[in-house]
Amino acid sequence: MRPLLFAASLLLASTALTPVVALAAPAATAIVADANAPKGKLPDAATPLAYSLNLTIVPSKPRFSGHVEIDVNVKAETKSLYLHGRDLKMSKVVAMVGGKPVNAKYTQVDDLGVARLDFAKAIPAGRTTLVFDYDAPFTNDAAGLYRVQVGGEWYVWSQFESIDARGAFPSFDEPGFKTPFKVQITTEKGLVALSNGPEDGSTTAGSMITHSFYRTEKLPTYLVAFAVGPFAVAEGVAPPNQYRNYALPIRIVATKPNAAKLKYALDETPSIVSHLENYFGQAFPFPKLDQVASPIMPGAMENAGIDIYGDNILLLDSGASTVQKQEFGMVVAHELSHQWFGDYVTPAWWDDIWLNESFANWMGYRIGNEWRPELNIGVGAIDEAFGAMDTDALKVGRPIHEKITNNGDIDSAFDSITYGKGGQVVAMVAGYLGDETFKRGVRLHMSRHPYGNATSDEFFGALADAAQEPGVLDAMKSFVNQQGFPTVDFSHQGGWLVATQSRYARLGTTLDPQSWTIPLCLRQGEERKCFLMAQPQGTLGADAPGALMPNAGGTGYYRFTLTPEDWSTLIATGDKLPAGEGLAALDSLWGQFYAGKLAAPQLIEAAKVFVNNKDSNVATGSADQFNELVTRGIIPEAGLPDYRRVMDEIYAPRLAAIGFNPKAGAHLSDDPDTQKLRQRLVVAVSDAGRDPAVRKQLLDAANAYLGGDKTALDQAFLARGFKIYVEEGHQPAAKALFDRMLTEQDEVVRSAVRGAITSDADAATATWLLGALNEPRLRVPDKLALVGGLMNNAATRDMTYDWLKANYDSFSAGAGIFSAGRIASLPHNYCDAGKADEIERIMRPKVVAAGRGELSFNRMLEDIRSCSVLKDAKSAEVVTALKDAK
Repeated sequence: MRPLLFAASLLLASTALTPVVALAAPAATAIVADANAPKGKLPDAATPLAYSLNLTIVPSKPRFSGHVEIDVNVKAETKSLYLHGRDLKMSKVVAMVGGKPVNAKYTQVDDLGVARLDFAKAIPAGRTTLVFDYDAPFTNDAAGLYRVQVGGEWYVWSQFESIDARGAFPSFDEPGFKTPFKVQITTEKGLVALSNGPEDGSTTAGSMITHSFYRTEKLPTYLVAFAVGPFAVAEGVAPPNQYRNYALPIRIVATKPNAAKLKYALDETPSIVSHLENYFGQAFPFPKLDQVASPIMPGAMENAGIDIYGDNILLLDSGASTVQKQEFGMVVAHELSHQWFGDYVTPAWWDDIWLNESFANWMGYRIGNEWRPELNIGVGAIDEAFGAMDTDALKVGRPIHEKITNNGDIDSAFDSITYGKGGQVVAMVAGYLGDETFKRGVRLHMSRHPYGNATSDEFFGALADAAQEPGVLDAMKSFVNQQGFPTVDFSHQGGWLVATQSRYARLGTTLDPQSWTIPLCLRQGEERKCFLMAQPQGTLGADAPGALMPNAGGTGYYRFTLTPEDWSTLIATGDKLPAGEGLAALDSLWGQFYAGKLAAPQLIEAAKVFVNNKDSNVATGSADQFNELVTRGIIPEAGLPDYRRVMDEIYAPRLAAIGFNPKAGAHLSDDPDTQKLRQRLVVAVSDAGRDPAVRKQLLDAANAYLGGDKTALDQAFLARGFKIYVEEGHQPAAKALFDRMLTEQDEVVRSAVRGAITSDADAATATWLLGALNEPRLRVPDKLALVGGLMNNAATRDMTYDWLKANYDSFSAGAGIFSAGRIASLPHNYCDAGKADEIERIMRPKVVAAGRGELSFNRMLEDIRSCSVLKDAKSAEVVTALKDAK
């Protein structure tokens, strides 16, 4: 799975009279408390052997129904069993024992979907078939079986990871239980029905048709998937190769309004499949591949043989920006790598999901880079890893690999620590071992567990056997099993370069000391050296001339500190550093500022140099960091004129040098990264810099586009153009965009529109918007973007928080894995310790009662308090530095 980890804060703002709008309508299910019910793993009383799922899914109806049979092996005679089911209305439950039925009573015993079967008489040890007839509601969020209306027609998709399969069928909903599934879907004639296996015929009865699918390989419940609706379908193949003597069927599937946007994915998917087969050294492990687009999926999911993506990830047209193409390549490679690492070999329990996702994150960037080197996808892994450090620096958190004993904690494993940090740790170890050695370990791991389950230790064992170098596994384990990360301090002592490691901590935070075994690579001048640093301090050889780059290539998961002289020398080379090293330097520079060990003027000096780096990410990295200081109020209102002047002075000349025309396709002849650089510079100049000329260009183009000239504004600039349209046109412009959003079926345009509506929000705008949230044409992403924008706006933040205090329970009801943690951390843009205390006192009981998102809530509170310390210590310094900047 690949959630959109960079999504903005999601929050509502309104008066107390605003009607409550839940993300997903929860079912009214009677839950009977059971003190003996398991909170995590099910008791070892029965093991599923096979499933037969017969579902009736009619997208136009609010509920679906099912007849499910589960063959189980009962370990010992019993009168009751625990399994999973959530909001399922049972009409019949029996156990077939020796061909004879034994009636059973089904009871849901907690909110997260643990259920108990009580049998009319004891059932014996041995094989039993559990039979269920039931119906249940569709959700309207990407959790369980959900439905969305697009272009006046209804569609259904599934999203079961982590624990939402239980909302679609009764099950033993744990990754360690892998069984084959036989699936039938009954729906209306004329609709497309998809599942994990290829279709194996159909039968028609009146207006309904039953689609039968081939029995699957052994799968866990979270990788089962369905899609039903009047889809547009494009068909192709991945041609035979050395690993397959047959063509692999590939389909791209989307809602009908997107029928013209299937070609890019259909043309490019076979190449990504081929790169992955070459890496793993074996054929794609399932008999077909469907790539399915969903308008409300905020990420993507690796269901075996049927991956489901957000529209904006999978569906690209000829005008797609570099950023869209990068996301397509990275996410598709990520999800398809899971077909081996996750689907073919599955974690034994949620403790080990980190390995599944961390490896896929690394592979997504690696294979994406192989697929289209000109898109510069690989450097994104480094950028994401350094972003994860902001979370990993907190005292409240978790290591990558952590024991999970409670169902409510499962979702917390799907965060930036697993993806960003975990992916970088995999990259760090792979780089140290060497590509071929690491690949041998991966292939060995695959060969040992075909269509089975495996643990982290078993993966470590495969790497050790392939590498014959156990020390590097100690390095991996030290990063995987410990929270936090090291700072490596470099000093010069008697002609020698000395490194000292300690745990990174923000200003005002005291953390327990730790040490790591660090695969440390550095560069001095042209000389590159690597060490395995296992001690708190070590000598790294004689000094060498030239700038010291302590994270050569940028692939190490650590920050560094330098002497003032070494910092100055390194900053002076910022325009020439390779992309990974430029990102590493900026991350450590800003990291030391947040630790209270570096002065603000040096940040401005670095921005002036790094803006001329050829890599788009490095050139604009400082602008992103300064923008965060504005959002959090560390740069106050009084400092904004100088801030805007400095940002314009730094970034406008670079934009002028590469040129800017907002017209669609005006810069197609540029290389992809220059196109991306322009997109990021336009944001820095028009937003942070408030450059009037650039803003007028965008406003004129937005007006022409909204007036019907689709060529006036390139896709890369839609979001920025629409925001300026609202900032200059105020509430009337916001209302015009809101009306457009309700009928817009292109998710690229729709997402740009909804992200702009709150750009100029005030109390009146917030009241109007929240009064409109019950509009039936609004989808979950629309609501989240609108309310998130209101919370991000300082003018509406307090009233938003007041609304949240009154309405949290209803708003969070029904939220799935993609939404729960975000909802719990909605007030995260505050920067006031007193406000954090108030939020903790009032909101913690509500978050705990919701059952999901408590880790995100705790992180938010610490981050607010940490921000408050930094603001008190550094705000005046930053304002003065901006004022004095020349």
